[in-house]
Amino acid sequence: MCGLAIEVDGDRILSIRGDDEDVFSHGHICPKAVALKDLHEDPDRLRRPLLRRGSDWEEIGWDAALDLAAERLLDVQRAHGRHAVAVYQGNPTVHNYGAILYGQMLLRALRTRSRFSATSVDQLPHMLASLLMFGHQLLLPVPDIDRSSFLLVLGANPLVSNGSLLTAPGIERRLRALRARGGRLVVVDPRRTETAAIADTHLAIRPGTDALFLLALLAVVFEAGLARPGRLQPMLSGLDEVAAAAREFPPERVAAATGLRAEEIRTLAHAFAEAPSAVAYGRVGVSTQELGGVCQWLIYVLNIVTGNLDRAGGTMFTRPAVDLVALGDRIGQRGHFGKGHSRVRGLPEFGGEWPAAVLAEEMETAGPDQIRAFVSLAGNPVLSTPNGARLERSSSTSSPCATPCATRRRSSRRRRTGARTGRSSTAWRDGSGRGGAGKRSPHR
Repeated sequence: MCGLAIEVDGDRILSIRGDDEDVFSHGHICPKAVALKDLHEDPDRLRRPLLRRGSDWEEIGWDAALDLAAERLLDVQRAHGRHAVAVYQGNPTVHNYGAILYGQMLLRALRTRSRFSATSVDQLPHMLASLLMFGHQLLLPVPDIDRSSFLLVLGANPLVSNGSLLTAPGIERRLRALRARGGRLVVVDPRRTETAAIADTHLAIRPGTDALFLLALLAVVFEAGLARPGRLQPMLSGLDEVAAAAREFPPERVAAATGLRAEEIRTLAHAFAEAPSAVAYGRVGVSTQELGGVCQWLIYVLNIVTGNLDRAGGTMFTRPAVDLVALGDRIGQRGHFGKGHSRVRGLPEFGGEWPAAVLAEEMETAGPDQIRAFVSLAGNPVLSTPNGARLERSSSTSSPCATPCATRRRSSRRRRTGARTGRSSTAWRDGSGRGGAGKRSPHR
């Protein structure tokens, strides 16, 4: 999301800095941007397609690689059905116009239900909560930081990420301005992050207990008569049930589990509910845990019962230049959950995708629609999804697999692996009997 000013001399990068004139990021730069020089110059970066023959890799031309990939994918689908080809889309897909446009066209052409992405190990709990509560998976309210009196941050480090789903340029300046005008910044995170370091208060919660903490906040809000949804009241259903559930988790009950003092939780609940305007915001730290979906739903509930949803200084629905919510409505893509279940473990789909956690078992387990070919676009699920070691074993011993993947390695100290840099390469294990299944790929 950050604008960059890159000084070059021919093919050499001389410097990388944040672009002060970028209207969105205003000079902010994150570690990923600084690392671009290392990636660009990495001697192990793949610049041409590779074909594996036994334990060796052979460079081939782009036309030959693309023809081979298309041919093998069609062969697999003819022999085993169209769902035998799986596709994984990594996070950088959404930052590349070509990947967004043509990746969807590829999926449509393949007509496979075996679809995976980084969503299930990132923001899916946000989207699920929005779908169930607001009726659309992309209707994601964001904090109105510039007019807020109180910002409660859970499992997020916007000072480093430049806001992520906050999408607020110059986030450090905005956070410091919040405090300068008398507002409060409270960070709840097991680690003393960069954002926690500039906050008024840092609560070092025990990992994985955020749902208990949020329920305790709500328990205090209801107990003290601070639940004031205001104009939202006619739109609400089930508020009494939420209050009853929260009463089962007072601060005194959750203190030992969360590692926080009951009085700390009570004081915070009062301060949040009594602030002129307030907003609770949670990100990947509260999403990628056992109760991630519950956490994001409870954050929405806290904002709603204190009257801070869709109001100035609270959390607000956006009016972007490109309205993906309206576009989704127009094409009938509001989102869905649980329309089908994965073949092996029976986990529910979300938005037409399976959880990345089932990818390995869907490759290993024989039967109809077993994954026999795999396309990875701008992703590296062996390193970025659950149980990567099992996935590596599964992908190296399964049928031929195609990976239009990155042209650089992820780490100089670990096995070489494909990860996106902006240009795709195709590496194919030859499964004709000459393949060398089980051999370690120099790029996987």
